[in-house]
Amino acid sequence: MEGPNQTQERQDMGLLDADSRFLFRVFRRYYRSFTPEMPHRFARKEFGFIPFGGTMRRHMAFQSPEDLKFFMATRVPRHSYYSTSYYRYPAKPEMDLKEWLGAELIFDLDADHLAGADEMTYSEMMVEIRREMISLCDDYLYSDLGFTEDQVHICFSGGRGYHAHIRTDDIYTLGTRERRELVDSVSCQGLDLDRIFRIEKASTGTRQYGNSTYGGTQTFRRIPSAEQGGWYAKTRKLMVEAMDDVRSMDLRDLRKKYPSIAKKEKETVAKYAEHIGMLEQTMLERGTMQGLTNFEQEFIMSMLKDAAPRMASEVDKPVTPDIKRLIRLPGSVHGKTGLRVSHLTRDQLTDYDPLKYAVPDAYTDEPVKVTMKKDMELDMLGQHFVLRGETEVPEYCAVFLVGRRYAGWGWASEAGEKLFG
Repeated sequence: MEGPNQTQERQDMGLLDADSRFLFRVFRRYYRSFTPEMPHRFARKEFGFIPFGGTMRRHMAFQSPEDLKFFMATRVPRHSYYSTSYYRYPAKPEMDLKEWLGAELIFDLDADHLAGADEMTYSEMMVEIRREMISLCDDYLYSDLGFTEDQVHICFSGGRGYHAHIRTDDIYTLGTRERRELVDSVSCQGLDLDRIFRIEKASTGTRQYGNSTYGGTQTFRRIPSAEQGGWYAKTRKLMVEAMDDVRSMDLRDLRKKYPSIAKKEKETVAKYAEHIGMLEQTMLERGTMQGLTNFEQEFIMSMLKDAAPRMASEVDKPVTPDIKRLIRLPGSVHGKTGLRVSHLTRDQLTDYDPLKYAVPDAYTDEPVKVTMKKDMELDMLGQHFVLRGETEVPEYCAVFLVGRRYAGWGWASEAGEKLFG
């Protein structure tokens, strides 16, 4: 006689297409063998799950790893989440009843925010978003914001990005406004270059005309010193790069990199480049653009305004200020890739390849028939696959291809012969 869980499972399976039934069976095997990675202060966390063929179920809490494992092994969620917030009563069915106690500080980077992501392969996207995550950690979280590596918990999302969870007592009770200011800082939102390179005036001496004496002044911009931190240091470095580009780059490439100077004549740019090159070292030592003409100074400023957005971290801006956010559960598998949501150290992040390190051991290398929806090549677990039409691949590869909808489970030519998946 079937128990209630088996009855529900059979009902759920009957509503799924062949692709989902395949993923369900593999996920079920995984969750029956895995050991949950319990979130920090997990008993104060809300959990939420999206089942195969169903809608989100949330407002759940677990008091032990055993309880969470039993739920996931029997219910087999397609997507699993937990709250970045801590609550007194996390299982209460309404947010106002939970009694918010605080929240982790979250930075979320997803490859769908990258320019040109639609034309990249999955592996290319993951290389680019990994580079962005390294920059976020090294250039902002560890340096500008002063967090230590043991306070920054890096996690591969299982899909197309990374999360950074900041856990330290002085950030848990930050409100939405303070968190928004932090994300504005790392995303270069509202950066005022005129404030950083502020305008000043200096006397150029006096001149005698007849019986009258006239005083002259020169307008110039300040340059941040090498000892200043944060955006002062970043924009000083950016200015050095811009001046180097003026001297070394072909004009066509220079205009492409700095669109605001596209209308400048070749002779004008060459003249500016020569003069800027002569004074560059003196300017940096003195911390001032004094000596350049106003036109040359504004030429540099226009280049900086073109380049500044490239320093911004590609964080998902709505995530960080949200103090009641649900985020991927470490140790679970992502329903659209089959890859494991995984904690990483900063050292591991340097060369992290999800298609090598985030493939669960529970997935086998037994051959599975799939029908490709488009031709592609893929490197996974050290193997190179050339994928076209109806083919067979190891189970671990089939999970990724079917989850990403690069392929359908089974051979299309045999679909009419099968009554059950």
